[in-house]
Amino acid sequence: MERFRNEIKDRAKGLRVDQTGAEGLLWRFLRNRQLNNLKFRRQHPIGNYIVDFYCAEARVVVEIDGDTHFDQIDYDLNRTQWLAQQGLRVIRFTNQDVFDNPAEVLALIAEFCTENT
Repeated sequence: MERFRNEIKDRAKGLRVDQTGAEGLLWRFLRNRQLNNLKFRRQHPIGNYIVDFYCAEARVVVEIDGDTHFDQIDYDLNRTQWLAQQGLRVIRFTNQDVFDNPAEVLALIAEFCTENT
């Protein structure tokens, strides 16, 4: 079990190094409590999953979906359901959303993080 946890942590570290362009762009605005003084972590392990961005204060997961997600709709649905069972709320955007309108994406994330808190 410990070996499996270490593998997930190592994978998360690798994903932080090899982030996508959309993740890098969004991270520029989420890091260092720039959005409503909320602390976000990127490529954060939760259970057997690694989420793109996580705000523990708001219990919110932000996912940025690239083209590969079109082929894994069932996986993403199961993953989102599992995260919801853990008391987390998930908001999803496409890479294109982030590139085309980062200000709107940030506004939606800020709104989502303050709902029901």
